[in-house]
Amino acid sequence: MRPLALFAVLAAASPAVAQSPDAAPVVAAERAFAADAPSMGIAGSFNKWATPDAIVIAGGQAQRVGVVYPDGPRPADEPLLEWWPNFAGIARSGDLGFTTGGVAVGGRRTGHYFTIWRRQADGAWRWVYDGGSGASAADVPGPETEPVILEPGPELLIVVGPDLRTPEGEPAQWSMRDVKALEAELARDALTDQKAAHLARLADNGRLYVAPLPPAIGRDAFPAALDAWPATFAFGPTEGGGASAYGDLVWTYGPAGWQRDGQARTGHYVRLWQRQEGGWRIVLAQLIPAPIAAPPPAGG
Repeated sequence: MRPLALFAVLAAASPAVAQSPDAAPVVAAERAFAADAPSMGIAGSFNKWATPDAIVIAGGQAQRVGVVYPDGPRPADEPLLEWWPNFAGIARSGDLGFTTGGVAVGGRRTGHYFTIWRRQADGAWRWVYDGGSGASAADVPGPETEPVILEPGPELLIVVGPDLRTPEGEPAQWSMRDVKALEAELARDALTDQKAAHLARLADNGRLYVAPLPPAIGRDAFPAALDAWPATFAFGPTEGGGASAYGDLVWTYGPAGWQRDGQARTGHYVRLWQRQEGGWRIVLAQLIPAPIAAPPPAGG
């Protein structure tokens, strides 16, 4: 047999890779975003720090930030919105990051936010997704603490030889295709057993938001949290999201349906996937229920 001359190419199509990516710029952007809210108001700060096409899931649908938070005078009775990062990370390519942490409205802790950040061409960080969960924030570390930083995944090794072909496109495209396929497999399995479907794919160092419970952090906490969700879900195809240039972080969102107390419910899933040793794993998952329609008035 002709010997196969293999050689390794480290993310040949991707930008330069930081050996120890620093999530500090993402954390700093989140804190600056939060610091603007008291003076600028919710709409002012959200629009300032978002890209024009940034997504917010509200009212049961994914909408652009300007629709959910139209820029204008701050309402006189708007409550003070505060938030702070407890968990954060960044891609090896330094172009995609995230933070998540506690939220307080009018001084009362009400849940957790989750923000995806992307570095722009001018080097500035702007968020591309922002969403919340009603998971309890009663016992999360406060704003004075430093967030836990997600460890970077392994370096991407592409093996190339005369009898092998590299995938078409860039690493971000390969990764998005891979994760969409994994999302479809998760959806298939969740139709019969969502707990098993999630446990097979959650990262040991991941986080799971199941309202109104506290965040489930790590493998040992996942089973009890998943027991609080319905036994099955109907997850729709991925509607949107994005990937890092290095192809090590991917975020997704899409529709979800389930039954609760005999009533059909709908909403959206949002997940953050990381390429880890052994394959892709979910490092953060949340479910955002759509509002329950009010019953019609008596007689009509």
